[in-house]
Amino acid sequence: MKPSLTKVIQWGHELLAEVVGAGDLAVDLTAGNGHDTLALAHMVGTTGQVVAFDIQPRALSETADKVKALAVPVRFHYDQTEPLAQSAGVDLVLLGHENFAWVVNGTPKVIIANLGFLPGGAKDIITRPDSTLAALDQALAALASGGRLAVVVYPGHPGGAEEAAKVSGFLSGLNEGSYQVLQVKVANRLQAPFLLVVEKRD
Repeated sequence: MKPSLTKVIQWGHELLAEVVGAGDLAVDLTAGNGHDTLALAHMVGTTGQVVAFDIQPRALSETADKVKALAVPVRFHYDQTEPLAQSAGVDLVLLGHENFAWVVNGTPKVIIANLGFLPGGAKDIITRPDSTLAALDQALAALASGGRLAVVVYPGHPGGAEEAAKVSGFLSGLNEGSYQVLQVKVANRLQAPFLLVVEKRD
């Protein structure tokens, strides 16, 4: 289905789907309500692995509800202390995404981060610039050559403008010899969410 022009999350999915396939490893840095994890699970198929992070048990539960119809193993990790095993299915990790480097075991082909707060949840539980930048830095180091990282930022909520500026500044400052960075933005809505997609050069 063709995305609506301003639905930047859908554009993010489209751009990730171009470079990922069955059997690949994919990571969702912010499980939230599960829509991105579900999209990744469709992309990697029954032989691939999706790792999804969130700090709220409710988010992991909602995500599990979304992916259970796919008939793939769904594993919860509430007390993770070592890297995850490489295994087909969906791994739901109750940790902040700044723990990416020691949790994710492998080379992800695609990574997504949908920042802000859990829809329908407490609006004071939000992603924060420091932990987000740490997660993105680790994610880019692990990303496969030719792989892509998609980040949706939300400048309209309290704290969102600061995070959006820092994330945008960090990604736009990446070395052009190693990365290509695309920004998709609604030009006539200043507080609209926008999308940043990074491709790691071969």
